Amino acid sequence: MQIYLPIAELSVNLFFLVGIGGAVGFLSGLFGVGGGFLLTPLLIFSGVPTSVAVASVTGQVVAASSSGALSHYRRGGIDLHLAMYLILSSILGAFGGVAAFSLLSSAGQLDLFISLGFLILLGFVGVLMLQESVRSLIKQRKGIVVRERLPNQHSWIHGLPWRVRFKKSRLYISVLPVLVIGVFIGFVGALLGIGGGFIMVPALVYLLRVPGNVVIGTSLAQVVAMMAVTTVLHAVQSQSVDILLAFCLMVGGTAGAQFGAAAGKHLRGEQLRGLLALLVLAVAIRFGLSLTLTPSDVFSMAVIGGAR
Repeated sequence: MQIYLPIAELSVNLFFLVGIGGAVGFLSGLFGVGGGFLLTPLLIFSGVPTSVAVASVTGQVVAASSSGALSHYRRGGIDLHLAMYLILSSILGAFGGVAAFSLLSSAGQLDLFISLGFLILLGFVGVLMLQESVRSLIKQRKGIVVRERLPNQHSWIHGLPWRVRFKKSRLYISVLPVLVIGVFIGFVGALLGIGGGFIMVPALVYLLRVPGNVVIGTSLAQVVAMMAVTTVLHAVQSQSVDILLAFCLMVGGTAGAQFGAAAGKHLRGEQLRGLLALLVLAVAIRFGLSLTLTPSDVFSMAVIGGAR
């Protein structure tokens, strides 16, 4: 069944869109991530214009993350004080990301920048995740007991000025790294169409020592607020949000996440991190190939914003 996407200006099979949403939803539930860093590339590889793919996925990320954030809130798994700082700083970063998105689009360099951004970001994160998971598996096989650092064991980051007490997380730390993390996630999320949870959670755990019982819920709350604002900004400023595309992805993603969450219970944490790292690296390699290989259509026509 073919449907016409008015903003993307192309016809796509309905079951294909729902299937992509379901597949990414399954992986999201399996690995506990938002899935935007997978969904945006898949849409781009499928022929959806880069600007539409980035802007439309933001709405899907909001829908996919809302149920998880609500569930964690009901269980008391969100540090609202910490989330407030992350939300405000990430919204500020989102304004900058959408502005950069519009400038690159008008200059005709958006596709190149998005490809480079995904290649660098996913490649870097994927390598770090793979190294960490391999080390953990090797230590487990050798019988080495890995003791995690306790929340009260601070690093030099915690000695920075402007310290604030976050009672839910049992932390008394500088607010500066919190704001920097929020601004960075907001900028990257708005520019690349990703929720940033796969960056936010490790940053909160390894840099700020946020306890595991609140880190995921706090990250989800930040993602929901930030991406909701980003969706509105893209709809108003770049006018690239395709509501029909986002809705089809939401339907598939919601169903797929339930099956992924059930399947994830049968795998250990190290195995999940290793598989996710391989998946992230595969997407990065695909972007690398798209930048190096000669395209089938060498010449293309596009309207540049500065043209008269």
